Parts: sequence; structure tokens; C-alpha cells
Amino acid sequence: MVRLEDVSRLQVVSGKGGTGKTTVAAALALALATEGKRTLLVEVEGRQGIAQVFETEALPYEERKIAVAPGGGEVFALAIDAERALLDYLQMFYKLGSAGRALKKLGAIDFATTIAPGVRDVLLTGKACEAVRRREKHGGYTYDHVVMDAPPTGRITRFLNVNDEVAGLARIGPIHHQAQAVMRVLKSPETAVHLVTLLEEMPVQETADGIAELREAELPVGRVIVNMVRPHVLDEAAVRAAAGDHRDAIAASLAAAGISGGTKLVEPLVEQAAEHAQRVELERTQRAVLAGLGDLGVSTSELPFLGDGADIAGLYRLAKELRKQGVGA
Repeated sequence: MVRLEDVSRLQVVSGKGGTGKTTVAAALALALATEGKRTLLVEVEGRQGIAQVFETEALPYEERKIAVAPGGGEVFALAIDAERALLDYLQMFYKLGSAGRALKKLGAIDFATTIAPGVRDVLLTGKACEAVRRREKHGGYTYDHVVMDAPPTGRITRFLNVNDEVAGLARIGPIHHQAQAVMRVLKSPETAVHLVTLLEEMPVQETADGIAELREAELPVGRVIVNMVRPHVLDEAAVRAAAGDHRDAIAASLAAAGISGGTKLVEPLVEQAAEHAQRVELERTQRAVLAGLGDLGVSTSELPFLGDGADIAGLYRLAKELRKQGVGA
């Protein structure tokens, strides 16, 4: 069992679209909040995905408790808004509270967060890292862990590394120091970047590419989390048999079992068995690719497919599985 004190404080979750990265991020936040810990789950894409998986109303730009974990821990959530984050930034570093609001009315804030290169990503990552560093009056951290539901794998390295670019462009002043402070968090052992995938060719390849890009940028790679893993309903011998043509044998078996109209069932049974055999072979191939990532020092974990959907009960089930596998280390 991985000790919570050994777990990176900022957990970034990325993955190709459709792999369920938001669900995994939510389950991870629950897993890390067990034993009385406090976790902040943040989203940066404005999709309100966290509100959907927790089946709650849309999140405002404020930290709000949305779940209680086993053992009394708490999960808070925040939907980071780039415009509001920029207003916070202007107030924090330039004391431009009222002036910042005036700029918003003039449209300058919208311009800065949508047009200026990299500014939006700097604000989003900066807000998350501020939550990681924030302390209470007694000196302890406000949150034991911060989990970020991050952009997809194809954009994650540029998203996390943009502060490095900004720090290089702005050589002095608050912007430079802020960007440097963010990169100190993102490139430290305090951070782990997990990539969510499916046992399918495109997500696995994008995951492998993402790991290479993260390492080239000297960003800390966490784990590969294989999501929505379906059980194998046929043993190895049955899988091999399903790949052949055994219609006559199936019809005879159905007749021997006394199933009336068995001949009508033969074709759909053969088709389903063949589809299952094809999926098992595809998964075997992709697992071999992922095993190669293990040779590069990247651990892999698997989460089951939730037949009833990723509802609240499903989230707690996934959180328990993540906890058991020590994801977050």
C-alpha cells in the first residue's frame, strides 16, 4: 500500500478524448481524499465535466465541496475560468482590483485570455499551482492533494510547459517570477502527470507519444491508466475456437441441450464470439505495447468497464480500485 505522505501533491490527468479522463480524475480525487484528507479537483477546459460526473449543478468560480470520501475525507471542486483568474492575478500582483474590472468591461480581459499567446494556459496552470502551494494560518497546506482534469494528451505538454516559454520571454517582473514559480511546481516531485488510455491502437499510440513529449520537456510522468477494461467472457481455448467456423458443432450442442429453434441462434452466437475473439486479440496487442512502456519505467494500472455507467456509485468503485493499486504515487 502506498503511503499518502509519499504521493505527489499535484496530480495531472490527461488522455485522448473519449478515454474517460474526467471520470478517472474524479475517482482519483476521491481515492486521495480517503483517511480524512482534503483534495481539490480542478478543471481547466470549461466543459463542466466534473459537475456532470458528480451529478451536481454547474460549478462556479469558487472552491466548493462536492463529495465525502471514505474515512471522512473531503473533495472540493473548482472550474477555473481564465478571465476570473486574470482578474485575480491583476489584483495579486498589481493591486488592480477595480481597474481590472474596468478592463473587463472594455473587453481587454477577453482579448488577453483568447488572443495573447499562452496567457490563458499560464493563468489556468498558475491557479492550480497556487492551490498546491496555499497554506492555512497554522502553517499546514489547505489541500493535501490537487487533481487537475487537464487538456487531452495531444496538448498536455504545451499546456504545462507554456510557463517556461513565458518565463523566457519576460526576463524580469511579476510575470517572470510567477511563471518560474509555476514551473518549479510542475517540474518537481510534487507533480505527477498521468495519461488515461483505452486498449485501442490510437489511444495507446497517442499515450506513447505523450510520454515521449513530457519527458523531452522534463515534466514528471506518472502512470498510464488503462480505463474501461472489459472482462474476458471466453477462456483462451474458446477464443481460438471462436476464430474458426464451428456452426455445425454449435447447432448440435444447442440441440443436445434441448433448446428449441437453436438453428436460429447459431449465426448471432458465432458473430458475437468472433467479435469477442477479435477484441481479445486487439487488447493483447495493445497490452504488449504498454508493456514496452513499462520497460521505460512507466507503471500501468487498469480500471474496469462500468456496465451501468460512471454514476456516483461507479466513481467510488473506481476510487477504491485506484487506492488498491496505489495510483497517485
